[in-house]
Amino acid sequence: MTVRLLTNIGRLWTGHDVCSNASILVHNDRIAWVGRAADLPQSVPGVVDDITDVDHVENLGGALVTPGLIDAHTHPVYAGNRYAELAMRSGGSTASAITAAGGGIGSTVTVTRGTDPWTLCNGVRERLREWLLSGTTTVEAKTGYHLTRDGELADVRLLRELEKEPMMPRVHVTFMAAHVVPPEYFGRQRDYVEAVAAWCADAAAAGADSVDVYCDDGHFSAEEARWVLASGRNVGLLPRVHAGAYSKRGAVQLAAEMGCASADLLHHVTDEDIALMARYGVPAVVCPGTALQQGQLPPVRRLLSQHVPVALGSDHNPGHCGITSMSLVISLAVAAFGMSVGDALRAATLGGAQVLGAPDRGILAPGRLADIVQWDADHEGAFAWAFGLKPRRVWRGGTPVQ
Repeated sequence: MTVRLLTNIGRLWTGHDVCSNASILVHNDRIAWVGRAADLPQSVPGVVDDITDVDHVENLGGALVTPGLIDAHTHPVYAGNRYAELAMRSGGSTASAITAAGGGIGSTVTVTRGTDPWTLCNGVRERLREWLLSGTTTVEAKTGYHLTRDGELADVRLLRELEKEPMMPRVHVTFMAAHVVPPEYFGRQRDYVEAVAAWCADAAAAGADSVDVYCDDGHFSAEEARWVLASGRNVGLLPRVHAGAYSKRGAVQLAAEMGCASADLLHHVTDEDIALMARYGVPAVVCPGTALQQGQLPPVRRLLSQHVPVALGSDHNPGHCGITSMSLVISLAVAAFGMSVGDALRAATLGGAQVLGAPDRGILAPGRLADIVQWDADHEGAFAWAFGLKPRRVWRGGTPVQ
């Protein structure tokens, strides 16, 4: 057993409030005590009989400390890149022109299918490591670039195994075979939807936590999404939906009807959609990097004003956004969405924990996981200034990340 005391914390942002001149006592992978240093008890029953007997004392030099950040929306399991496509899009090329030139999701599917498992695994490992080193201790990670039963299940197992490796973030695995219809099912979309629905039980057995469907033009209808999400929910997977990224296809109404764990992207939601999300308690996951690329910003301030829970995601994927820094996402959310620093930081911690169904993280409090970040700043306002604030140290479950 290890007892670690983090002291001389200049400003502690716990998730609920702010405490100056603070300390945190960590017992193994959990927080045993947190509060003002002046109130640190001399003993904590079941943890340490005398505070002078702790195993490690770490002086944080008056820095800002927060919970580990949570990225609530990513697509990290892929091979290759789509840089040429990004250049075409930035020059005004249409989606059809990009597809005709060999771009689009299908190009990533082709490359990923043709990549050996070892190379694919190394690429995903490097990306996950980048998240952790930048202060993100939990990552929601979707499959969706194999689009075959065996490939998608292998991706679920890959993510689950990588999480067990030293110095990896915690991973919430989302099964997303319903990303787009693969080429071998051309003209047989209903057959593919039926197949994906049948794979959900195997995905749950392989270690998936959630199931997601891309409900939009060129992807899947609300009726098709309902079929897959219901199949996933029946085997214990949390239902999620890509809603309103490019158009309005009834995805938000579906999320409300099915009690989805999150409705993501939301670039085209209406006031009626927001009212539905508020009424049925459907959290929103918004991704400023992708929203800025597409020139369509979700109405985040309206979501917050209607008390819709909001989480932040990078939407890391090969076709739009390569961000692996949630501190950068926070900065972009403040600048692009008009969020306050407090709201954005809360969305990247407590908000993420809520949409992932993970009440053991996202806040610094006794009994919660000791996922902690010391930042290169003395106030959370630095997130709005640095556009990618750097951590000085990261602890995952009380263990320092090297």
